[in-house]
Amino acid sequence: MSYFFTSESVSEGHPDKVADQISDALIDHFLAFDKNSKVACETLVTTGQVVLAGEVKSQAYLDVQHIARNVINKIGYTKGEYQFDGNSCGVISAIHEQSDDINRGVDREDRENQGAGDQGMMFGYATNETENYMPLALEISHRLLRVLADLRREETEIPYLRPDAKSQVTVQYSDDNKPERIEAIVVSTQHDEFADSDEEMLAKIEQDIKTILIPRVLASFPEDIQALFGDDIKYHINPTGKFVIGGPHGDTGLTGRKIIVDTYGGKGAHGGGAFSGKDPSKVDRSAAYATRHIAKNMVAAGIAEEVLVQVSYAIGVARPTGVYLNTYGTAKVDLSDGEIARKIEGIFDLRPFAIEERLKLRNPIYQETAAYGHMGRTPEVKKVVFPSPYTDDVEVEVETFTWEKLDYVDKIKAEFGL
Repeated sequence: MSYFFTSESVSEGHPDKVADQISDALIDHFLAFDKNSKVACETLVTTGQVVLAGEVKSQAYLDVQHIARNVINKIGYTKGEYQFDGNSCGVISAIHEQSDDINRGVDREDRENQGAGDQGMMFGYATNETENYMPLALEISHRLLRVLADLRREETEIPYLRPDAKSQVTVQYSDDNKPERIEAIVVSTQHDEFADSDEEMLAKIEQDIKTILIPRVLASFPEDIQALFGDDIKYHINPTGKFVIGGPHGDTGLTGRKIIVDTYGGKGAHGGGAFSGKDPSKVDRSAAYATRHIAKNMVAAGIAEEVLVQVSYAIGVARPTGVYLNTYGTAKVDLSDGEIARKIEGIFDLRPFAIEERLKLRNPIYQETAAYGHMGRTPEVKKVVFPSPYTDDVEVEVETFTWEKLDYVDKIKAEFGL
């Protein structure tokens, strides 16, 4: 019998995502001016207020208030009626120096044996049900909100949109775990007060979502995904009614509260650690990227249709305490999952420093990850300028989303004789 699976996403203007983007903008600036920075920073956003807190070891000195305001303005919180805007909100910093007790477990004279920044377990996942090896329900959820943000910035076809939004997609699967159809789509978007009555306003929003947003999203997918969008989809557009009060004024936001949106939408597994606000010595972040890199390359190499990889660490210890792999019975090679895992350990060095080097994680690449998911994105080489009121500006050429590259497919095929 067929079954349903649901994933959600939240926009860049969602309060928790505002907090994530500010925290990761701080990470980027610290790394741009000092690649050896160790940072763990949290952000809280609420009505007219931003609070920054955390621990830092760095030679860089930043204007953290200016950085936070720039992020908020870029997202689109630029109007007083939002009760939260980048030019007028208060910004309080409680950032202080990192504990020596933590730092001594991470730094080593031999950098290759740098210890893990904390204990914990991290998961990476990949499936062949989409072109970017991501779960379908999450991929559609992210796409809905990215296109909605494009429409908001264009200010032409849907001019009343505000930055805060959420989406949710339910996919029907067959018994052999293949997507059959889209069952339901939920879109809740913040908006201006633009009509004489709530009923008129909500009717206009529903019409625009169905006739403007959905066709754009549909056109962005290949034909096999488009075929899943039937005429019987159940739409829930702003189902609680009007959504004028939103963003940090409507709901306080905190760094690290959207870890399932950031990863696989509930597919696979999650170790519980957030990403944003953490430099790559924190394996919560770097090892999660490394396991995604492994899982994606394994599926692309034809080892299995679906792969979950877990790795675990002890704080201050370089080598993982364990590596686990699950192909959910979809393996295309005549080996057990345990045997496959042992071979993978021989291909990928999972010590923290090796992960940093392989995926180029000591670069300022993180603000872009903090909305619309850390996984399933497109790698890109580009130059980024980081201004400073205290020293010369820094221009850095970076490669983003390196963990999404299919650069180990040939090595994996060779190891498994494919």
